Amino acid sequence: MTTPDSTARVRELNDALRTAGDPLAEMLVRGQLVMTRGVAERGPAFVDRALAAVRAFDAFSADNDPYGEHDFGIFELDGVTLNWKIDYYDNDLQWGSPDRADPAVTKRVLTVLLAEEY
Repeated sequence: MTTPDSTARVRELNDALRTAGDPLAEMLVRGQLVMTRGVAERGPAFVDRALAAVRAFDAFSADNDPYGEHDFGIFELDGVTLNWKIDYYDNDLQWGSPDRADPAVTKRVLTVLLAEEY
């Protein structure tokens, strides 16, 4: 059951993962990063700018974040629309998390993808 406290905790954990100063190092601690082929094929400089845009994303609203969990975003980069999303798995990445608000039982996966790949 989702409560205001658990929603706030999920949002806090998602923001911590997404806004980490060194995203690759933080991913190893807090979650996992997935970059789609379409993003990766645009080259390392594009990937770096895309990750910076994900870290800086703050355009959350009732329209794009109806549950207040900061787990999805859409942005433009070099004339291309990208999405990012966070999914919640158990620690073995086999099933959904039993409790998204509990980092001890949740592995977050941040995926960055071209909108056309969604």
